[in-house]
Amino acid sequence: MKFEPFVYPIAHLIAGVDEVGRGPLAGDVVTAAVILDPQNPIEGLTDSKKLSEKRREVLFEEIKAKALSWSLGRATPEEIDTLNILHATMLAMERAVAGLSIRPDFVLIDGNRIPKGLSIPSEAVVKGDLRVPQISAASILAKVVRDREMLLLDEKYPQYGFAKHKAYPTKAHLDAIEKHGVTPEYRKSFKPVKKALGIV
Repeated sequence: MKFEPFVYPIAHLIAGVDEVGRGPLAGDVVTAAVILDPQNPIEGLTDSKKLSEKRREVLFEEIKAKALSWSLGRATPEEIDTLNILHATMLAMERAVAGLSIRPDFVLIDGNRIPKGLSIPSEAVVKGDLRVPQISAASILAKVVRDREMLLLDEKYPQYGFAKHKAYPTKAHLDAIEKHGVTPEYRKSFKPVKKALGIV
């Protein structure tokens, strides 16, 4: 599918917002909001999933150093289980925008939904992480942060393989859950976890 180039709204300060971690079975869903500096451009911004881990780490530091403002938001497994993953993700996006040190004039959000709690003019952009540098930057921040958290979880529970699958429901991960059960970091409303807990 070919996407048309994105036409920017006429606004001085534009924040891009993206999330990482809607599909995994454990851990927070992590979001980021970024306002880039037009006078201090960053080369190579794109969808974080299309970058190598090494390149993401380099861009992560560059974004933090050069952006006019950036902020992280999140929703916990408990919030995900209470609200459902979609609404928890929207809440995490609202938190990322609220955490910016500069109030943007306009917010561009990856996907096809706008969080209802945003009080700033906003637009959803399908495939925004490929089309809008601000969203690309947000996707990189969110992914690096969440991946690092999965490495810490791997150190805590080495038998699950979090460093490899990042809590996504791979066969190896599902096998580990069947063998070892679930930890407090798991999302109890997700089907494979409910099955392991005997809820389904």
